[in-house]
Amino acid sequence: MALDNTDDINKQLHVVMFPWLAFGHIIPFLQLSKFITQKGHKVSFLSTTKTIERLPSDLEPLINLVRLKLPHVQELPHNAEATMDVRTDDIHYLKKAFDGLEPQVTRFLEKESPDWIIYDFAPYWLPDIAAGLGISRGFFAIVTPWFMAFRGPLPKDVINHSDNQKTVEDFMMPPSSIPFPNNLCYRKHEATWMVGTSLVNASGVTDIYRSQMVIKGSECVFIRHCFEFEPQWITLLEELNHTPVVPVGLMPPETATKVGEEKSDTWMTIKTWLDGHPKGQAIYVALGSEVMVGKREISELALGLELSGLPFLWALRKPAGFTESNSVELPDGFLERTKDRGMVLMSWVPQLQILSHESIGGFLTHCGWGSIVEGLMFGHPLIMLPFLVDQGPNARVLVEKQVGIEVPRNEEDGSFTGDSVARSLNSVIVNDEGKIYKANAMAWSRIFGDKKLHKKYVDNFMKYLKSQRV
Repeated sequence: MALDNTDDINKQLHVVMFPWLAFGHIIPFLQLSKFITQKGHKVSFLSTTKTIERLPSDLEPLINLVRLKLPHVQELPHNAEATMDVRTDDIHYLKKAFDGLEPQVTRFLEKESPDWIIYDFAPYWLPDIAAGLGISRGFFAIVTPWFMAFRGPLPKDVINHSDNQKTVEDFMMPPSSIPFPNNLCYRKHEATWMVGTSLVNASGVTDIYRSQMVIKGSECVFIRHCFEFEPQWITLLEELNHTPVVPVGLMPPETATKVGEEKSDTWMTIKTWLDGHPKGQAIYVALGSEVMVGKREISELALGLELSGLPFLWALRKPAGFTESNSVELPDGFLERTKDRGMVLMSWVPQLQILSHESIGGFLTHCGWGSIVEGLMFGHPLIMLPFLVDQGPNARVLVEKQVGIEVPRNEEDGSFTGDSVARSLNSVIVNDEGKIYKANAMAWSRIFGDKKLHKKYVDNFMKYLKSQRV
């Protein structure tokens, strides 16, 4: 494949991609990989055998998929190779296994001598290895710049000690290192969880240490963001870490479907249901593949959907840790009572096709950045129910942008009620106040869904790769 330009750096690059073992991370790494190959360069995508088997079968030979054998860790379930395979509380064991990939990754880099390696937050050991081999290296942040900025400036000496980290109270207020007005903070239940992740765990290192070592050892930070939306955070991130930050755009996914996919049984069933409901009245509910929603939370969410009186399509994926004898349970009679206006799907659903349908009027989301991008690219107001990591701060920023509202929760334990879910849904879809959320979401869709704009970011990203390689 010929290069798309004839500038002074016309050599074909070999770029290695190494994401963390979560599909919320793997998918944007794959998207970026495709952009690189479309520019005529070679990509080697490193992940575990089972993870690669789960990827679309048409990726090869466009991308060199390199299968790594995940070392066995006793505490992990058999064949668990991604966060979707384990309970949230056991992810640190997966990180321990992930760290065991170091020898295989090192051997690959020594053999192939690529121009670049682009990695996630987890392999804190990788930047030094790549530097020693003369390979250019960059950290690709699939999270938002405000989430990264919340950590504050990169310390001069990175120490893997939990007593050097933030307290619950620290997480509950905007950091002093942010010089402009903001409402960036965690709720108490979120802060308690975040402090827990900052403790040394089975992998022997904290998540904060991983991120700091990865940034410290990188030549640059690539980030899924753009200057057209909250640009001040990109500038701040550069100042805090003393590292160049290169936005790659929001990477809105392609909405065109593969041949035959638009006529799949699953989509045709969903489309028939959506076609039967008025424009802008149906709620799409999806909490991602990583969030482990408890039985009580599922019951309250179901109750809220029922009480709202609105049509809904709920993508209720079975969380990790659930077995046949411990399956997802909806409240008794829920499906029967809502059968005329509700659809619950417990398997993969074509999310982009659903969101693009005119019957969808709002998106109840966990506030993962990828889901936010997909919701806003179609101009859907958001009903936000954050759970983990960056999702709480994402919700705070988006509430301030008035593109939706956050479902009220108990500050102490994070619990919510069906009544609060129902009120939130109606506030966005039915009540007059929802008009401002809809108008703002639609306005931002012109940025989030602008393919030409985000293609320019990818072009600039490629120019950076070609100009900065070792």
